[in-house]
Amino acid sequence: MNPEEFAHIAASEQRFWWFRGMRRILYRMLDPVARTRRIECALEAGCGTGYMARLLEQRYGWRVHPVDYGLEGLRFGHSLGVRRMVQADISRLPFPEGAFEAVLSLDVLVHFPWGEEEAAVRELARVLSPGGLLVLRVSALDILRSRHSEFAFERQRFTRRRLARVVERSGFRVLRSTYANSLLTPVALAKFRLWEPLLRRPPASGIEGLPGWLDKLLYLPLACEAEWIGAGLGFPLGQSLILIGERA
Repeated sequence: MNPEEFAHIAASEQRFWWFRGMRRILYRMLDPVARTRRIECALEAGCGTGYMARLLEQRYGWRVHPVDYGLEGLRFGHSLGVRRMVQADISRLPFPEGAFEAVLSLDVLVHFPWGEEEAAVRELARVLSPGGLLVLRVSALDILRSRHSEFAFERQRFTRRRLARVVERSGFRVLRSTYANSLLTPVALAKFRLWEPLLRRPPASGIEGLPGWLDKLLYLPLACEAEWIGAGLGFPLGQSLILIGERA
């Protein structure tokens, strides 16, 4: 990921509408699964600033090991007091086989060149115990690439079918998969395919301060999606894709 993006994330991830909304959606998917499993030790592969790892510890009581390749993110994590942070490539993790009962990797696979994501997922399978839980979130649908995608060094986006194939070939069984950030897709499509090409501005971070009223307005669709997904339903398309799987 672009090292410059870590500063934008650190400044925004606690309050920005997208982060708050996507966390709410993830929790609604993860809560019922986490309640039925005994998970003591978890890995967040590609932790960024480590803020999400800390929230996972607080919510579920797991001992989370946050790992990231970027030193910039780890520095922010240390300033937050996040524990057990390690610098590592998630395709070559410094942990023994079966070390974790759960592995989460959020918005990380998209930064691998096309085809190299499978090696990373196989490595996640290696460090996960049999029957362990896999949680992936990725950017979805090539047509939704944006200036932000370019700025963040995003190399690929996924469809639900392709992501399922990748994890199944790596030894996982898909328990649940759905698109998310779906209700705003028409707005995103108009912005990314019409407005941004007209402006012809260089790549830039999409994580920027917004007026309070607009931040609340953009958060509402994600809050609605969280309730829909929490009821066991899903969306046929969207800007993100979330998959929960189990190691065979």
